[in-house]
Amino acid sequence: MNNKLNILWTNADPVTAELMVMMYAHNSIRNSWWEDVQVIIWGAPTKLVAEDVHLQQLIADAREAGVKFSACEACADQLGVKSRLEELGIEVKFWGSPLTEIIKKNEHLITV
Repeated sequence: MNNKLNILWTNADPVTAELMVMMYAHNSIRNSWWEDVQVIIWGAPTKLVAEDVHLQQLIADAREAGVKFSACEACADQLGVKSRLEELGIEVKFWGSPLTEIIKKNEHLITV
């Protein structure tokens, strides 16, 4: 059984970020709902993460629990936040091809 969850996070609403993305990702690891959880930060949330200190702490807590975070490099470059995301320990890479593979392999994917 594939016990990996990918969360594609494209909504820059801070309430959604905290009460859906962070809450579900972190609790998924904490409660062993999924063995492997990866949050893919794409679009406007790249800027939100770079600027929101509270969200940065939630990400740090989730990372400590085992949640993986990766951001779209094209988005981070265009929004001027690539170096800040890397300073926060978030992987930054081009996600077009990897996301396509996730979809083609029918891996578990939630889009927010």
